[in-house]
Amino acid sequence: MKTTHTFGIQFIIRTGKKDKDTALVYARITVETRRIEISLKKTIAVDEWNKARGVAKGFSPEAKKFNSYLEHVRSQLTDAYRKLQVNKQEITPENIKALYLGDSFDDHSLMELVDYHNTTQASVLASGTMKNYFTTKKYLERFLRKKFKSTDIDLVQVNYKFITDFEYFLRNYKPLDHHKPIGNNGVMKHQERFRKMINLGQRLGWITQNPFGSYKLRFRKVERGFLTERELDTIERKRLGVERLQTVRDVFIFSCYTGLSYIDAINLSSDEINLGIDGQYWIFSKRQKTNTKLRIPLLPKALEIFKKYRKHPRSVSRNKVFPLFSNQKLNSYLKEIADLCGIKKNLTFHLARHTFATTVTLSNGVPIETVSQVLGHKSISTTQIYAKVLEKKISEDMSCLRQQLSKRY
Repeated sequence: MKTTHTFGIQFIIRTGKKDKDTALVYARITVETRRIEISLKKTIAVDEWNKARGVAKGFSPEAKKFNSYLEHVRSQLTDAYRKLQVNKQEITPENIKALYLGDSFDDHSLMELVDYHNTTQASVLASGTMKNYFTTKKYLERFLRKKFKSTDIDLVQVNYKFITDFEYFLRNYKPLDHHKPIGNNGVMKHQERFRKMINLGQRLGWITQNPFGSYKLRFRKVERGFLTERELDTIERKRLGVERLQTVRDVFIFSCYTGLSYIDAINLSSDEINLGIDGQYWIFSKRQKTNTKLRIPLLPKALEIFKKYRKHPRSVSRNKVFPLFSNQKLNSYLKEIADLCGIKKNLTFHLARHTFATTVTLSNGVPIETVSQVLGHKSISTTQIYAKVLEKKISEDMSCLRQQLSKRY
């Protein structure tokens, strides 16, 4: 870290919009090319100010007292600068200002902030979301051990270089447990969560300058997978001799026709399925992830599966529509089903939600606004991620266009 800097203190005045005769006095701190100003809460008549020297004019007792105060401020700011040098902390105008004002920015550590965030947000964010924050914490700890040979550092040491070094660490991290290396979007998600923690630190006043100010998240567009109509039909019709695979297949198909995520499907209760405005059965629930309302009419296949499982002993015992499977187990069984059906795609439960949005609704002419409401999205831009234009839909639309044109000509 650089220990010598171009450092300067200058006193300036600023008048208000209405009163041009009286001005507020400010101390301007400059380090290298960066500067910041501190209001000294003192006023002075404009014609009594020596602009060139940055002091009060004359030798009256009042002027001497005023200038003595300015020199005292200069001395305190210089002491703050030297303290940063001695402690080998980052020297910035913001940190000098913080020390002068008595802010304890250097009394907090990085892991203290991470733990504070995770503790205070545990009752606000969904458990699945919190799990991701704890994973980011785990990688930060590994990075600290490798880079700093420590389990923690002062929060003031987290600068732009720290952020880019952490990104490099994530991109080159080699898992020991047969997991895949972290991809670009995975790295960016860790940085996104880290940035939210740092933003909290700034709002708390634990840091004065946000090191993420110049950092840009760079997500790559990823095509969302989904099942085609034929693949969906294959899974529906496949004879499965094992009961656990039959149950997993049915829960998965139910989601393909309702768009429910794993957590919302597995926690769905019979009380949340009632007759709707049209006399048909609807799901009246909330998304656990965002707490947004869900209003989903049950399509015939989903209704058939609901009636099949609502009195299942393992469903009744937990007062839910379906028996309990962990997401991990469920995805493992789905891979078995994919093999049995000859489907080469990576079959995961979330693929059902994509299939509902793409194959079941949008490709059959359901407006994207309706799909967005059914999926429980807060913004239609989120739904547009799923808006695949299938060849079948293109063919049907162009066929209609041909008929229109043939009538015209």
